[in-house]
Formats: sequence, structure tokens, C-alpha cells
Amino acid sequence: EVGGAVASGSCRFADYFVICGLDTESGLEPDELSGKSDQSACSTTNFEQSPLRRTFKSKVLAHYPDNVEWNPFDQDAVGMLCMPKGLSFRTQVDSREPQFHSFIITREDGSRTYGFALTFFEEVTSKQICSAMQTLYHMHNAEQYDILHTPTSPQGLEDQLRQHTQPRPMLHAAPAISRLQRFNSYDISRDTLYVSKCICLITPMAFAQACRKVLQQLHQAVTSPQPPPLPLESYIFNILYEVPLPPSGRSLKFSGVYGPVVCQRPSTSELPLFDFAISEMFNLLGVENVLQLFTCALLEMQILLYSQHYQRLMTVAESITALMFPFQWQHVYVPILPASLLHFLDAPVPYLMGLHSNGQDDRTKLELPQEANLCFVDIDNHFIELPEELPQFPNKLEFIQEISEVLMFFGVSPEGNIHSSDSQAKLQNLRSVDMVSDKCNGNLASPLNSFLLRENETIARLQALVKRTGVSLEKDASCNKDARVQCNEEELKMHQLNIQVREVFANRFTQMFADYEVFVIQPSQDKESWFTNRDQMQNFDKASFLSDQPEPYLPFLSCFLETQMFASFIDSKILCHDDEEKEHTLRVFDARVDKIRMLNVRTPTLRTSMYQKCTNIEEAADFVAPEPYTTIEMRVSKIDHTALHPHLLDMKIGQGRYEQGFFPRLQSDVLSTGPTSNKWTKRSAPAQWRRRDRQKQHAEHLYLDNDQREVRGPLCVFFSQPHDLPPMWSLPPPLPSSQKYIQEARNLGTTIRQPKLSNLSPSVIAQTNWKFVEGLLKECRNKTKRMLVEKMGREAVELGHGEVSITGVEENTLIASLCDLLERIWSHGLQVKQGKSALWSHLLHYQESKEKKNATPGLIHDAERRKSDGGGSAMPPLKVSLIQDMRHIQNISEIKTDVGKARAWVRLSMEKKLLSRHLKQLLSDHELTKKLYKRYAFLRCDDEKEQFLYHLLSFNAVDYFCFTNVFTTIMIPYHVVVVPSKKLGGSMFTANPWVCVSGELAETGVLQVPRNTLEITFECQNLGKLTTVQMGHDNTGLYAKWLVECVVVRNGITGHTYKFPCGRWLGKGVDDGSLERILVGELMTPSTDNDERMCRTPPMQQSPGMMRRFVTISPNSKPKLNTGQIQEGVGEAINGIVKHFHKPEKERGSLTLLLCGEYGLVWALEQVFQHGFKSPRLFKNVFIWDFLEKAQVYFESAEQREVTPDENWQTRVRHFCRFMRAINNTPRNIGKDGKFQMLVCLGARDHLLHHWIALLADCPITAQMYEDTALIKDRSLVNSLIRVLQTLQEFNITLEASLVKGIGI
Repeated sequence: EVGGAVASGSCRFADYFVICGLDTESGLEPDELSGKSDQSACSTTNFEQSPLRRTFKSKVLAHYPDNVEWNPFDQDAVGMLCMPKGLSFRTQVDSREPQFHSFIITREDGSRTYGFALTFFEEVTSKQICSAMQTLYHMHNAEQYDILHTPTSPQGLEDQLRQHTQPRPMLHAAPAISRLQRFNSYDISRDTLYVSKCICLITPMAFAQACRKVLQQLHQAVTSPQPPPLPLESYIFNILYEVPLPPSGRSLKFSGVYGPVVCQRPSTSELPLFDFAISEMFNLLGVENVLQLFTCALLEMQILLYSQHYQRLMTVAESITALMFPFQWQHVYVPILPASLLHFLDAPVPYLMGLHSNGQDDRTKLELPQEANLCFVDIDNHFIELPEELPQFPNKLEFIQEISEVLMFFGVSPEGNIHSSDSQAKLQNLRSVDMVSDKCNGNLASPLNSFLLRENETIARLQALVKRTGVSLEKDASCNKDARVQCNEEELKMHQLNIQVREVFANRFTQMFADYEVFVIQPSQDKESWFTNRDQMQNFDKASFLSDQPEPYLPFLSCFLETQMFASFIDSKILCHDDEEKEHTLRVFDARVDKIRMLNVRTPTLRTSMYQKCTNIEEAADFVAPEPYTTIEMRVSKIDHTALHPHLLDMKIGQGRYEQGFFPRLQSDVLSTGPTSNKWTKRSAPAQWRRRDRQKQHAEHLYLDNDQREVRGPLCVFFSQPHDLPPMWSLPPPLPSSQKYIQEARNLGTTIRQPKLSNLSPSVIAQTNWKFVEGLLKECRNKTKRMLVEKMGREAVELGHGEVSITGVEENTLIASLCDLLERIWSHGLQVKQGKSALWSHLLHYQESKEKKNATPGLIHDAERRKSDGGGSAMPPLKVSLIQDMRHIQNISEIKTDVGKARAWVRLSMEKKLLSRHLKQLLSDHELTKKLYKRYAFLRCDDEKEQFLYHLLSFNAVDYFCFTNVFTTIMIPYHVVVVPSKKLGGSMFTANPWVCVSGELAETGVLQVPRNTLEITFECQNLGKLTTVQMGHDNTGLYAKWLVECVVVRNGITGHTYKFPCGRWLGKGVDDGSLERILVGELMTPSTDNDERMCRTPPMQQSPGMMRRFVTISPNSKPKLNTGQIQEGVGEAINGIVKHFHKPEKERGSLTLLLCGEYGLVWALEQVFQHGFKSPRLFKNVFIWDFLEKAQVYFESAEQREVTPDENWQTRVRHFCRFMRAINNTPRNIGKDGKFQMLVCLGARDHLLHHWIALLADCPITAQMYEDTALIKDRSLVNSLIRVLQTLQEFNITLEASLVKGIGI
């Protein structure tokens, strides 16, 4: 959680003061783990380093007080984080600047404690330590001497030596031995040895600037020639026991050793406390990179920060998480990863961690267990490596522009500026070696990085703004923050910049989620039962929310709504009904959302992608201080509270003296307990503070940042007379019930937030990994369920069936997150990392081992055939082969990376309903799994693995097109078989047949089919889901009549087989005289083995069946349907089309099916025109088209006679005749029914059908050709038919090319 929960019970500014360093008793203990720390890949172990460069174990030398019950002292964690790399030694020639860094300790319940540490160097006075160091050097030199005198001296040794030498010029001519002496930088007789020591404050809240000042002044007191005014104990006692936390919305001043320290805390209506310099992050990375990193964090990727400076790691981590307001990072959060915990990078969960670099090795040396979903941020080199397929943050360019304007107003360059704050002081001390390596990294001048911005369209606007504000883009605007005591103005500027930037970010979320409350699904049951079923509950109507969003936002938003942080945010919304119970962040966010809704006149539900700037900040050029700005200024200029001044303590005579340059061992007896009486306190609470309503004071004083927990535990009194006090001794109110749930909800989706910072025994590691395994399994269960629910609709899953409804964007999101989960499972417990994708690497190993075994590659022994029904005999099913599917992916040249290949393979397996089966087969090679994975890996936990495969099996219940719809440009082999009717000998057929296959993406053009085999295989660009097949023949030879049963087409990669039923003749003088037909098809479902058979979605729509054979009307086939049934048929057909257009575009099925498929619109209108059709002479078929042609002749002659003056009538007649002529003149050989189908489709497209029905109903020809009982003669029925057809007018119907080929209208 951002800003973290304050340790319950703490109302003091600091809980502990800690000193870490060298324990002279235990001497020099090499720190093996930290030695390898810089990079796990670094080949140099601790002992190969020169002794001064090695790391040794540091100890917590003292901490005061011993323990406070609301925040138990964690010795291991504090020791590791104060000096994450252990002790370091220097001599008088090295730079020994003090370094400040902060750190964070996250407890089991997610609450946080902050640490602020100042590390400096002290002379080593212990003779034992000095002589131990000397001995180490003798041993080291002897080894190096051997190496130097081995004839095959390795080439790189010289460089290796140079890194350890002092920055004196190298004399290359010097003989090896003198070079060695120079490299030997410690000689007990002439050198002074220094060792690092660290003083640290552990505090409940992150007042970074104040703590930095306190520590710097304490260090100054020890190093300055004059002793401080009071003993150091007095100042430390004061900060531990006499300085309170400032209450919400107040500022507090207390005394350091040399000057006052001010800190202030935002009120309950402002953004939560944040005291790190955000400008530092923008300086280090630049706006563009920050925004990419921000996007990765919001989508809960794995994020690894990398820098030589601990403080930079912390600043970037804290800034990024603070900018997420109102959302909170829910996963592992370790801004500084101690060296001994490097194995934690193996964690198969989202994390945000910081890794220390030694500044010499580059990124390529760094071996990371998993990179498929990793965002790697090299802070010192202004460089960021992103996961593949990262969606763009909505309105990215405008957002960058807005942030840049704020930064430039404060003189910060939006491109980032490598030499910001901390680095300034260090620049002078950079060793020449580092300088050289720095230049190679392109690190020295910000213009080098300015290309980042120049690429942007925003640059023009920025430059205009620069002119207006008079800020130079390349100017180094950062001040040197290492000045001893900061000017208040500088700090105020930092706070103001922080607030400005945070407001801009917060405003993005308030705009994006302004209507979020409407979509929150409130639980119907009570909280207890809601809680127990939390896993199964949907808490937010994602589909409706997304359907309101502008198209460009969807890729980002659909991923974001799936995150843990979003789920937790909505949970806390559900659990807090009234404002009183609300968590701070939620309360502040909701207040902002309400404000926006009042300001926005536009309807709240219609979202636009119009960019709304942050109103809390006026145009940068004519800057007017907004409200949060002034509140901070007021707080800092008019201090609300002043704490007690440090004073002399009851110390024995002679105590409290110290030696200059050494931080003393303090007197623990005076520091271990707080004040017992009010003897030293003096009145300091301003009057207006007293007069407030007591209860409110109480709540506000104890109000804990960002968290809803009340204070528990001992409270200390800071103010003098009892009546001045907020009633701090009164018991806090009981915890509201919802808070218990929020706390649990928060821990629900997360397994581990921070590794246990202790010396790791194998059992601890095993336990941690077991938690990961359980977490992965749970995540897999939830993901599969979520994907099925999305695909089939909620009830459907419960009943075992359902209809397809899922947006393309959302389906992609869910599948991408499944791929990410598989990558994390496959990279858990890997022995050796190869390539960026662990899953693909495993598949390649499997492929290799199988191909070795099988002398005939490709024919894998398991390649069983899948049984298939329907087209059974027409086309033998594809073999099931994992290796073959891999080859398909390897042959796709568009996919360049391993991660991409693994994802494509998962998509293909999902579409083929083979994912579970393939993975089962992959894991059945136990030898290979043992070779690749450690014992604790998820893939070697048998029960969990079985359950995991079982969950994946449930995907076979639904049809996915996640491969076909994504890889739209690849080449795919198709196999086509034409099945002639068995009844009438197709063998006599003499003409040459052809087909043309169309899909949602493209069509093939005419393909000749060999007459003897009636099947062809061809390769073409992905056609998408197949929709129609046009087929016909050239009418040559003696017997050019052909009765075709159906056409079957199969996709050679996905194995999807489509059947296009026909059941009619093609030939002159038979049936309707058609030489070509348009067939509408459907996907055939393979019948799978029983164990894999689960419920499945019904096909989208039945395909045209044999009904169409009897469209011709002959004396002995009276129409079967009565007028009621016909009306119903028309209603159903129109309804299908209306529903089609009401679905989001990505969800729509095939419109061709709804028009020409079985029971589609064409069929329905055929029934209308056949009803009551008079039967002609025996044995002569009459078609509807014959009737329409007669009507056309009548209309044309009537038009010439100008019988009807009505202009409307004339327009309709003109349209009708024009379409009839165009269809009759088409060069295509389509029969009479084909022509009728074409007319209906064109009439639907141009919204003319209802006009034509009205024309035909009044036409004299109708009177001649229809019985009196015919539907078309019934006035009221015709009127209702017209009304139904009019509903199509509001839709823009686009016809598939195959339906209207050859018609130029």
C-alpha cells in the first residue's frame, strides 16, 4: 500500500535509533552472500576481489530503545537494509563521502515501517583488524603474483587490476611486480584504514527530508572540531521520546543539533503524505520512461530497478507507487533487495524490487530467472527495457505534454537530466575508470537523451511553452541537495513540485474512473458470506464499463481491470458504505470524483477521449497558485507545533564525552526508556488547536496515514497541561467491522509482500516456495474460471452451457494474462536460465530430445488422429502433435522473439483445444523436468501439477479463435474437398468445377478443382473465420449436371474444419438452372475423447440445411407453413440481425449467416412469397424469380404509360427495376434462387425491402399468380411485414463481397 499503514500505536516521530558497523569483538567475517551480490552472474567471488573491495559482515551494534511493542525490533531486517552490502573498507586515498539512503520494512499484514540511514567512514583503531587486513593482502598478493608469472597470462588481467588500483596514471612499461605493488593498496605501516558505519532512524511515517537533516546534523556534530552544545544523547533522546508525529494537516518544528527541522503532514482531504523528491525520478529517467514504467506498475508486471545508489532505487520505487493514487501496489515490494536475498528474483509473482549494481558490469552480465514479463529499469543509464506487447497508457501524448509543462515550470527538464541532485557531489569523486565506463553508456550529457522527446509530436508544443516560461530545456536545473542544511525555499519547491505532479496523475484516474461507482456490483448477501465466497464473486461490471470507454483506451483498461490492485480498490469500496468507514485514499478519491461530476455538464455515462487537463493547476505560463499549493505554504510558514527542545539528561559525570571523528557508544541507560514525568515539557500547543471539538481532535490526531486501523498500544504525552491535550489517554473506539474485512481482503489475493529478511535456512526457502506454489495454483484456478465465465456468461458456466459473448480486446487481455501465468509457472525453480521465455525453452528441449529419439523426425509416436464427425469420410482429421504445432510457430517469420513464440503456441493450442493435453505430454518427460527444475519448483509438485492441468482442461468447453484472429497476416495451408451426392452418379460429370473460399479477413479468388479427385490444398494469407464458399462449373462436356452434397474446408494449422452444405444441382435445365451457388458454412466440432469431453457452446447458428432443396414449387409440394409460422420466421430472422448490430463490433458473428443461412432473412421471405402461390401446369417448376420478372415487366410498361403520377411510387419502381436488371445482366451463372437471394441482400443493404413488398402487394400480377388466401394478399399481414422490415433501416448493413460479385450498384 502506498504510504503504507502506520505502525499501530506509534505516535512518536521515531521508534528507534540504530547504529550498525564493525563488531571488533567478532572481527572480520567475510560476507559470502553479499560478495556475490553485485550480480548473480558475476564470476568473481568475494575472495578473488582485492581485500579492500571485499564485503564483510556488519552487525547492529546498538539500538535504542530495546523494543516498542507496537513495532517490535527486527534485528535481521534492519541490519540487512542499513548496510545491504555489509561493511566496506577504504584507505586515506579513497573518497569517503557520507551517503544517505532510506529503506522500507513491510510486515506480514502489509503495514510498513520506514528506515533512514546515513553511512559514513570511521578510522579503524583496532590493531587486530588492521593486521587481519594486512594478512589478507599478503595472501592475496601471493595468489596474484602466481597468476602474473604464469606464462599464459590471461589477456584481461591488466584491466582487472586497473579496476582495483588507485586513480594514478598507469605506467604500462612498468614491470609486473611494481604494478602489483601499486595494486596493493594497503600497507599497515603507511596507510590509514577506514570502515563504514551507519546511523539510522526507524520511523512509522516517511518524513525523509526531516530524517536526513537530523542524521546529517548528528554526523556533523561528531566530525566538527567543536563539540556540540549538548551531549549527543540529549538530541537522540529528544527525537525518540519528545518529538511527536505532526497531526494531520499540521506542521511541526523540532530542534536538530545545529538548526531547526520542520516537517508537515497533509490533512485528511489532501493526497497522502509523500516526502521523496519526485523531480529526482524525472531527472533520472525522463517523462517518457517514467510513463512506461508507470504503465508496467499499473498492469502488475515484474519490475526490477537497477542502480549503484540505494537512494535512487528507493526514490523511484516510492515515487512510482505514490503516483498510482488511489490504487495501491498489492504484491512483493522490496525497493532495496539485500544481497543475500538474490534468489528471490525467482519469485513467480508480480514484484517491484530494487537491485544494487556495482557500476562496472553491464546489463548483459545480469542473469535474471524470468524476463517474459519483466520491466527492467537501469536508473543510472536512463534506460528501460519493457515487456513485449505493453499497451499504451490512454492519451499518452497529451499526458506527457501536461506533465512536461509542470516540470518545466519548476525548471526540470522533461527529458531527464542524468546529473541530478545526488550525483552532483559524486561526480568529482568518480574514479577515472568509472568515468570511462560512464561515457560508453552515453551518460554524460542530457542532450544525448533528448532524442527521446524529439521523437514526440509533443515537442513543438513544449518548445512553444519553453519560450513562454523562459526555461532552457538543456539547462541543469537541479540544485545541489547535498548542502548541509537545506534552505526552506528549496524544500518548499520540492513539496510544491510533488503536489503538482501528483495532482496531474491523480486527475488522470479521476477522469478515467469518474463513473466507476455505477459499475460496482454490490453484494446481495451479508459481509460474512460475501467474504467467504470472495473468490467467486465479480465485484465490478467490467464489460459494461469497457463498452462505455473510447476505443483507444481499451487495450490498457481491459488489462488494468484484471489487476489485483483494481480488485482491492473495488473491494474496499464495497466494504465501506458510509464516509466514516472509508479508507483515506478512497475518501479523497471519491471526493474528487464527485467534484468532477459536478463540473462536468456532459452526460456522465458517455465517455469521450477528449483530454481533460488537471484543473488544480492553472496554465503554467500565467501561474496561479492552486489550493493544495497554498495549504503547504501556509503550513510551512506558520508552524502549528513546536516540540520540546533537547535538554541535559541525568547522566553520570564523565559520560557523554566523545572523540572527534568517532561516533560514540551511547549511554544505553538514559536512552532505553522515555521520560517518566512532565518535568521538561513546556506549553506549546497553540490556542486554536485546543478549542476544537475534543472528539474530532482525537480522531484527527490519531488519524493514521493511508490506513484505517486505529491506534493501539502505549501512547506518550507530548504536551504540558492536561487540558491542552487531545484526550490521548482515552481508549480508542473499537475497530469498525468492515475494517477487519478490508484487512483480510487486502491479504486475500497476495501470498507474500516481502521476503522474510532473516538468514535463510533451506527450510525457510522451501516454505516460501511452497507458498508460491499454492499461490500459483489458486491464481490458475481463478484465471480459468474467469475466462470461462467471460466466454460463456455467468449462468452458462453454472448450467454447463452458454452463448459466446466476449470482446476481442477482453479476450486478448485474458489470454495474455494466462500466457503470463504460464511463463511464471515455468520459470519457478528453474535450474539454468536459457532465453527470455522459460516455457519456450522447455518446449525446445522437448523437441530436441524427441527428434533425437525418432529417426524419422516429425512422426511423433503420440500423434494420434482426432476423431471427427460430419465430414468424416471426406477428410481424415489432423494428427495431434505437439512438435508439429511448434513447427507451425517456428515457421511464422513475423514472430521474432521467444516470448512471442511461446505466446503464439499457447494461443494455437487453445484454439485447437489441446493446451492441457500438450502440456501434460510435455511434463510427462520426467527426466527432462528433473534436469531443468529444482526440487521445489511448481512443475515438480505432482498434485498441484495435476490440478493445474485439470483447470486448463476446462478451456476445451469453449471455442477460441485466439490464434486466427491475432495472426492475421500469416500464410496458412487450406484443404478443400467437394462431396458430390452419392445417389446420382457424379462419375459421369464432365464439366470443370471451381471454388472460391471467403472468410472474415479475405477471400481466395477462383480456384480450379481437379474433376477426378474433387479436392485441392493451397496456401494463402489467413482468411480468418470462414464464412462462404462460392462454387460452380464451366458447363462443358456432355454431362454438365452435378448434384453436390457439401463442401468441406480445413485450416491446416488450427485444424478448424468448416462444412458448407449444398444439396442442390448445378447445371442448365436442372433445378433452377444455376451453374454456381453461394454456400454458407459453419464450424464442425471435433468429437474428442470422453475424458476431454466437457460441455461446449452450441454452434453460433445452424447452417443452411436440405430445406433449400424444395424451394421450387411443384404441384405436389404444397407449402407446409401457415401464415402464423411464416410471420414468426420473418420475425426471428429480423430479430437475429437486430441483435447482431446491438453487440459490440468485436463480438459480432457472421452477418452472411443471418441473411442467407438456414432460417435467415432470405429463407423467411421465400416462405412469404411461396404462400398461396398458384400451382402451374404439371411437371413445370415455377420460381419466385419468375413472378418477380413478370412484375418487373409490368412496372416498366406502367412507367412508360405513366399510369401512376405518385412520385414515391415512381422512385420505388425505378429502384426495383434497376436492381432486377442488374441482377439479370450479371455475367455470373447463378440460378433463379441465387438471383432472389442477391435481390434480398441488396434490398436489405439499401433499406428498400419494405418498399418493394408494398409495391408487389399492390401489383396486378400478384392478383393473377396468387390464391386469395395468400399472405401477400392479406392487407393487415402485409402491413405488419412492412413494419417489421422497416426496423432494418437503422443499421448499416455491409455485404460480403461474395454475395454481390458482378453487381455494380
